[in-house]
Amino acid sequence: MEVKARGLVFDVHESGPADGEPVLLLHGFPQDHREFDLILPRLHAAGLRTYAMDQRGYSPGARPADVAAYTMTSVTADAVAVLDSLGIEKAHVVGHDWGAQVGWQLAGRHPGRVRTLTAISVPHPRALLLALRVRPSQQARLAYFGVFRNRRAEKLLLAQHALALRLMLRPIGMRAEQYVAAMREPGRLTGGLNWYRAFTAEQISGLGVINVPTTYVWSDKDGVVGLTAALRTRDWVQGDYQLVAMRGVSHWIPEQAPRELADAVLARIGV
Repeated sequence: MEVKARGLVFDVHESGPADGEPVLLLHGFPQDHREFDLILPRLHAAGLRTYAMDQRGYSPGARPADVAAYTMTSVTADAVAVLDSLGIEKAHVVGHDWGAQVGWQLAGRHPGRVRTLTAISVPHPRALLLALRVRPSQQARLAYFGVFRNRRAEKLLLAQHALALRLMLRPIGMRAEQYVAAMREPGRLTGGLNWYRAFTAEQISGLGVINVPTTYVWSDKDGVVGLTAALRTRDWVQGDYQLVAMRGVSHWIPEQAPRELADAVLARIGV
C-alpha cells in the first residue's frame, strides 16, 4: 500500500494476521522490503503483523533530489511518520544495514514508539565510532563509504552490467538480480547513495544509551563490521540485551540465514 507521510509517498508492504502485534521492517542498501521475504512466513505463523517499508530513495514517491534530505534525522522521522499514518503507537522494529541504523535512532530518540529492537549487522553507532578510533581494520572495512559518496558512484556501480552490485550481493545468489534490476529505475540508485552522501558522524554522536529490549545480530564473515564494534554495542544498551553471533554468514543475514534470524527476532519479541 502507499502511505503518505511528510509530504512523500512510501510503499509499505503489510501482511500477516490483521490483529497481530505490529513489526516494522527497515531494509538497507542496495536492497528493499524484499530482503525480509524469507523470514516473513515465520513471523506471520507466530501471529505478527508485518509492515515492510521501502525507505526514502527507494519508494518512487519518496525520492527528493537534494542530498541534504537524506540525513539520519530525516530518514528516522520518515519511520515515525509512517507509524503515525498507520495508526501504530508502538512497534517491534527490525532493521538491517541502514535500516538497523534507523532502528537504533528510533530506539534512542523515540523509545516510546519501539516495543523491541532487532538490529542486524550494523551495531550501536557509538560502538562503531569507538571501533573506528581504535581499530584500523574497522576503518578499512568502511573504506567503501568514500566510493559511494563520490559523484561517479552510480556509473561505477552500474558499469559492466552492474558488476560491482552483483559482486557485493554474491552471497545471496540469484536473489541479487531483483535488486540490480530495481536499481536501474530512474533516481533509485542515487536515492540509495544519498544516504551515504548525507551522512556525518555528528548525526549519530549524540545518540545515547538504549533502554528498550534489544537484540543485535552480527555475523563473523561480515565485511563491514568487525568484532570490536559488535562486542562494544553491549556498552550502549541498558535494556534487556542479547548479542546473537552467527558463524560463516556474511553481511546479508536476512537472505543468507533467514531461519536463524527469524529465531532471533521471535525470541526478542517473545512469541
